[in-house]
Amino acid sequence: MAEFAYTAKTITGENTSGVIAANSQREAMGLLRQMSLYPLEVRDQQSTADSPWARLLQSFPRRIKNEIIADALTQLGDLLGNGVSLIESLSILSEQSADASMREVWTDVRRTVSDGRNLDDALAAHPRVFSSLCVNMVRAGLEGAFLEESLQRVASFMRKQDELRGKVVGAMAYPIVLAIVGSIITVGLVTFIVPMFESFFSRLVRGGVELPLITRILLALSHGLVRYGLVAAITITAMVLAVKRLLKSERGRRVADGLKLKIPVVGKILHDTAVSRFCRVLGTMLRNGVPILKSLDISGAAVGNVLLQEAIRESAQNISSGNLLSQPLAASGLIPAQVMAMIRVAEESNTLDQVLVKIADRTDSRVERQLDVLVRLVEPLMLLTIGGMVMFVIIGVLLPVFDLNSAID
Repeated sequence: MAEFAYTAKTITGENTSGVIAANSQREAMGLLRQMSLYPLEVRDQQSTADSPWARLLQSFPRRIKNEIIADALTQLGDLLGNGVSLIESLSILSEQSADASMREVWTDVRRTVSDGRNLDDALAAHPRVFSSLCVNMVRAGLEGAFLEESLQRVASFMRKQDELRGKVVGAMAYPIVLAIVGSIITVGLVTFIVPMFESFFSRLVRGGVELPLITRILLALSHGLVRYGLVAAITITAMVLAVKRLLKSERGRRVADGLKLKIPVVGKILHDTAVSRFCRVLGTMLRNGVPILKSLDISGAAVGNVLLQEAIRESAQNISSGNLLSQPLAASGLIPAQVMAMIRVAEESNTLDQVLVKIADRTDSRVERQLDVLVRLVEPLMLLTIGGMVMFVIIGVLLPVFDLNSAID
């Protein structure tokens, strides 16, 4: 009998780890489920001890792309919709999935369902793959007998979010590359090229020629980078790490999210993106029969902004007291007035789920237009900035030469 090291999730959602004795990995996973534990990782302890590199690789599991997950959920919905049983559908996916990691996930999901657990519980055992939104929509589909439809909708939602994320990344990729390349070129000129002219500048000073201000500034920058460049790099890295650690705290996230919304142009885009995500998640979950309090809890956690999340949490408390959703959202001042008007009318007409998805579609379209305008503004500004930095170096180097020629003439 071998010993298996495991990492599992308890009923309360906490992670736990330990060692369990079993004849095989499958038996070990079964024993864990009997202990009301959802296994996240089970590995042979002996093989782990003998292969430290394997253990290191396992500590950094490969992330499965949202596109692959969405395709897998769509395939599962198609199989169930065509009358294939759940166990057989999971078996097909575990054997024919193109992604190796996804095959392993489906294999474990099938094993869990075969042991008598519900599909939503099996998916919840893989939080890195299936989000709480996905799990709750599957749970609602099981309870309301529309599992195939809920799978298709959550897959459609994931594709929509992935498409918007791709557009944001694609729109900002070129300006970011320009900024990085321009900074590297400028630092290289100041660090390596300017020092080559330092002896020439020294001879000019000894000859009674006063260097222009721009040249003196350039020389000071060059001396600073050469002498203290490493210290500056270490300091900046330490500051970045400190800021990242601060952003993990609740207070740090609150301050950062508040500042994000105040950034010109970019703040508006981030705000609209958060509102769109909230509306789409809430509308999708309500359409799939998830209770509104649970839907608000999940949609609030999905917006990516602490301030908006708190406003949504207050809305949930307001609804539990018997009031409307629109009242605390309007009081927060974080939801645009036109969106609040549509939500208020939708609540009265009992069409909140449909209206929220429409709001998300329109907001996404507006975000795409704003991104297009932002990129058109950023690209020339970035080119002008890079050109200005390079021109600063060139003028600082050549201006003393021009002054010397003028003095000779």
